[in-house]
Amino acid sequence: MAKSDVKMSNTTATCKGKAGNTNNAVNVAGKRFHFIGAGGIGMSGLAQLLIKHKAIVSGSDQTESEITEKLCEAGADIKIGHKEHNLDPVTDAVVISAAIREDNPELKLARRENIKVYKYAQMLGELMSLYDGIAISGTHGKSTTSGWIVYMLKQAVIDPNFIIGAKISQLDSSSGVADGKYFVAEACEYDRSFLNLKPKIGCILNIEADHLDYYKDEAEIVEAFEEFAKGIKKGGVLIANGQDQNVAKVIRQLPSDRRYETFGLDENCNFYAQNLQLNNGLYTFDIYHNGKLLGTAKITLPGKHNILNALAVTAVLVNVGLPAQQILQLLPGFTGVERRLMLKGQVGQITVLDDYAHHPTEIRASLAAVRQRYQPKRIWCIFQPHQYSRTRFLLDDFAESFKLADITIVPEIYFVRDSLTEKKEVNAQILVERIRANGTEAVFIDGFEKICDYLKREVKPGDLVVTMGAGDIWKVADEYIQWLRENS
Repeated sequence: MAKSDVKMSNTTATCKGKAGNTNNAVNVAGKRFHFIGAGGIGMSGLAQLLIKHKAIVSGSDQTESEITEKLCEAGADIKIGHKEHNLDPVTDAVVISAAIREDNPELKLARRENIKVYKYAQMLGELMSLYDGIAISGTHGKSTTSGWIVYMLKQAVIDPNFIIGAKISQLDSSSGVADGKYFVAEACEYDRSFLNLKPKIGCILNIEADHLDYYKDEAEIVEAFEEFAKGIKKGGVLIANGQDQNVAKVIRQLPSDRRYETFGLDENCNFYAQNLQLNNGLYTFDIYHNGKLLGTAKITLPGKHNILNALAVTAVLVNVGLPAQQILQLLPGFTGVERRLMLKGQVGQITVLDDYAHHPTEIRASLAAVRQRYQPKRIWCIFQPHQYSRTRFLLDDFAESFKLADITIVPEIYFVRDSLTEKKEVNAQILVERIRANGTEAVFIDGFEKICDYLKREVKPGDLVVTMGAGDIWKVADEYIQWLRENS
């Protein structure tokens, strides 16, 4: 096989899923794949999937982690640090994460040696094409919704392959290889990477302005989602938020032969919720499908936004073929994915949570859910902005989004993908000033250790501490909860 022509094949039927469906094998046995940035959640999931299909996997990452250790245990040869000699010239294909730049020494060697190079999303698309893909897209909620679907399929003894962007707490994994015909994955819009996916069931949870370091404006983002929706396989279905104005624009552009179903809180949607009731900070509601009552649902994830996620999950699983009654029974069993309003502990009447929210809409939704669920005396929100460009583009929205917090602590912005020019345009102190101007108490504290010291002095019984952000702010929650346990 030529280095520039590594292909997937679905010609060899090898096994049957538990639901009685024939699954096609990936014809990569004995082929060599090298992963640059192997320690990423998605990248490691792809690597594990290829290992299961008897491929020879090597790779590298900047830092050693639990993920790289698990890859090595699975049979991969993962080196720490990016060096030219990490790449064996006989490699058939190289897979790179979105963070890898062209000056990476291993990638430069691959280019010189004419080795086929796949971006992560390209390889994900190649593998998904061999299955009935279920791809979950949207600005918010992808990991929770994807994880919920995976959990419920497994509970229904329909074992899916899956790669999502967070660890499913109850499965202790963010990826899995199975004998079933389904492949569940997040479909990320950054870099238009989700256009590589051609699922049988595509889902759009919502569409908002984000990744404006890549997209020109919101209209261009909507156009990308239109392309994603049009890429759903013929005979498939789009599951779409029926109350999102940008999603409505996508639906209007669908070909006349493309089937779609909507979800929302409005009875004009195909799947909708009514009779919402809040009990101990958690929602119970009735789910209808095309005007017919399916039954009463209960969810154990806090927040009104999770009602919409539950409706999306229900719509997807009805289209998979699960009976409505089984779906309603399974919905409350899901306890979430890591870093999504994750309870780290409760010590001395102090509650500590960690959350991935890094967009103004997510921050508002998470803080509202925290108030409903825990009813604390005060909420201490430690927010680490993610990317200088995102902070600058959405500065006014960020400043307004912390109104439900009593005190917001902001460390320096997490630096990823941005240029040095972007870094000069905005900083955490500017965000703090804007938050204060919106009437919320806020303070800039540079350094996680200093933040922990501040929390140790100021937080009182009855308070709740939540760390937020897509970077490494979770370390503050871990350190603080450990201190609480040692000093309780």
